Amino acid sequence: MMSNRRWLLAGVALLAGSVLSACTGTQDGTYRVSDFAKVRKIDAHVHVNVADDAFLDQAAADNFELLSINVDYPAFPSLSDQAQVAHHYAVQNPDRFHYATTFSMKGFGDSDWAKNTTAQIDAEVQRGAVAVKVWKNIGMVERDAQGQLIFIDDAGFDPVFNHLTAIKIPLIAHQAEPYNCWLPLDQMTTRNDRLYFSAHPEYHMYLHPEMPSHQSLMSKRDAMAARHPGLHLVGAHMASLEWNVDEAAKFLDAHPNANIELAARMAQIQHQSVRNQDRVRNFFIKYQDRIMYGTDLTLNPGEDPNEFRKAAHDYWLSDWKYLATRESQRVEDIDADVPGLALPKSVIDKIYYGNARKEFFARKN
Repeated sequence: MMSNRRWLLAGVALLAGSVLSACTGTQDGTYRVSDFAKVRKIDAHVHVNVADDAFLDQAAADNFELLSINVDYPAFPSLSDQAQVAHHYAVQNPDRFHYATTFSMKGFGDSDWAKNTTAQIDAEVQRGAVAVKVWKNIGMVERDAQGQLIFIDDAGFDPVFNHLTAIKIPLIAHQAEPYNCWLPLDQMTTRNDRLYFSAHPEYHMYLHPEMPSHQSLMSKRDAMAARHPGLHLVGAHMASLEWNVDEAAKFLDAHPNANIELAARMAQIQHQSVRNQDRVRNFFIKYQDRIMYGTDLTLNPGEDPNEFRKAAHDYWLSDWKYLATRESQRVEDIDADVPGLALPKSVIDKIYYGNARKEFFARKN
């Protein structure tokens, strides 16, 4: 029979456990779904393309800061319009809104292109830009005067990348497409990719063998990174290695100054997770200092702000359930029930906040 002293100790331990659970979310050091809005977070890959407060209002409600990325994408407003929106919010809400600038490829190869581009970057940095974005048009669209594709390791970029290294501004690089883009539709791992590439066969690289392979584009990107080891490189969309966390690990191991972010690739990660959760979870834990949360959420002119707010909240909350908790949820894009990774609180705090803060907002003098 347990003594009074042992009953007392047991009661104290139970009470302590309850207090710990109330303070930290769970006794095993992970967060709950209910902690979502309490935890400070950064979405390190969004596109705020219109001066409508809906995006920032929802970010405030869900305790997010935003890194809005300007990009030379034909479906977006012009680069000047994107810059105007970024300048507006950088002044109006500098604690919640941050932005990355970009540059046009127009005139690439001309003798003054690099000089003009670095001058433009410097002007944007003076206005608050914390990074520079390059897009998949480099390697898949843009061509030189001879009609040849321009790749990211072209020596013409060296003055710009050397300048970014010198002023300690990160380069966010979106090279290639999801690996599914090079597969037949019936072999793609996510429904959203099947729907997109079936509707846009012109972008489905499996149908265009004359275009560079996924591996070729990755090799070009890696050659650029190796030639600029001091450049802080952020691999957008999980560095286009979303299909295999082991490949992402190789990229990070090969390039110590590189980080990755997760924007628009969660379903591909979840596809791996339902097959081997430990492998995916261990990847996040091992590289916890080099992974940043991002979504690719976009608010464009003409979109319904209320619909956007609900969609953004649902998207953010779904990702939180997967990364931070043990809760299972149905993911239609992979037609599966996906248990949460329940990453430790210390890991979540880095992925959702600390790593982006360190990479973009704590530039050394």
